[in-house]
Amino acid sequence: MSYSADATHDADVLRPLVDRYLKVATDPIQDQRRRLWADHFSLHPTRPPVLATFGMWNYWCQTVFGDDTLQCRSPVLREQERNLRMSLFHASYADDTVFEPWLVVPAERGGHGWEDVWGVRIRTVQSAEPGGAFHFDPVIANLDDDAKLVAPVHIIDEAVTQSRVDEVRAAVDGLLPVAVDRAPRAINFMGDIITQLCRLRGLEQVMLDMYENPAWLHRVLAFMRDGILASHAAAEAGGDFTLLDHHNQAMPYCHDLEWPRPDGGPRRCRQLWGFCAAQEMTLVSPAMHDEFVLQYQLPIMRRFGLMHYGCCEDLTRKIDMLRQVPNLRSIAVTPVADVAACAEQIGTDYAISWRPNPTDMVCAGWDELRIRRLIGEGLAACRGGFPHIHLKDIETLQGDITRLGRWVTIVRETIDLAWRDT
Repeated sequence: MSYSADATHDADVLRPLVDRYLKVATDPIQDQRRRLWADHFSLHPTRPPVLATFGMWNYWCQTVFGDDTLQCRSPVLREQERNLRMSLFHASYADDTVFEPWLVVPAERGGHGWEDVWGVRIRTVQSAEPGGAFHFDPVIANLDDDAKLVAPVHIIDEAVTQSRVDEVRAAVDGLLPVAVDRAPRAINFMGDIITQLCRLRGLEQVMLDMYENPAWLHRVLAFMRDGILASHAAAEAGGDFTLLDHHNQAMPYCHDLEWPRPDGGPRRCRQLWGFCAAQEMTLVSPAMHDEFVLQYQLPIMRRFGLMHYGCCEDLTRKIDMLRQVPNLRSIAVTPVADVAACAEQIGTDYAISWRPNPTDMVCAGWDELRIRRLIGEGLAACRGGFPHIHLKDIETLQGDITRLGRWVTIVRETIDLAWRDT
């Protein structure tokens, strides 16, 4: 079959999806949600926004949005098809996600790839059980193996990138703008240092290094910090940061920063939201977290306009430590954290990104009374602060895909009761 016939076939697949998505993205409710999030992250009183994201919902995602389900033939257009189908499903359960009226094409980045950003390929050992876990097989096994590390570089292959853009634009025929994500690889989890180091060295070994090889560990952390900073500086110099590159694990709207838009570039990091975490440090003391992680993250975080900190780690004992981040605006309060203790420490200084345990919510049976009780208790603990509720890291819905929509409805009803007098 000729490329022309393939292109026609793929356009016929994509355009109905784009039509449906355009109706979602241009609905007036999107502007209401933008204002809600902007007020929330500007620390103005609002009703708590609600998010439910399903990126970790592995088996179902593969079954419904996996490669075997896609109809487009071009690899570039298959990813657009997948993103559109996932967004349309997400829109169906009506949380406070903002759906933007544009499509995003990832630039082709040169240098090392996602699995070898630091010059050595991360190794994993997968369970033989279908859908089972895997563990990392450290490649920095000995102290002198740090010589293998190569700092990341920021390079854009303009020809390949433009070819992708042209292909998507031709397929959607002007129905939506097409923007390009040109940000460097070394941002978010790829740029928080500790995520990559633990994959390269091993989590247990990094913890032992804090005691047994602290000078070596400090040297490696400094090398990685400087490599990330150089990558960001190169991206800024190349004009490759744009308003597409806000990241805060929620909806990156705030009155203190420009809002996302497809033609918003180039920008400096100081004009953007940034995100950093240290999930691997949950069981590490505040003092050692500070010494071996936060002090190396601080120069990276200071470059950004606003920061969100945390993902799945328990930060209950580390709120005071995080006050060193001068541009911090949002802190994760995770399923393993003490919500009341975190909320008391955070007060009105930061937004509270509360993540209730998905096992209690949707993953292990369905108990509406339990959901209402737990959400009500969390809201009571956060009263007087600026919380949003983010259901994330969902591994299963036990075959009942209606749970997400029902959960959003229940949470909104609980908010209406618990927050009405706030």
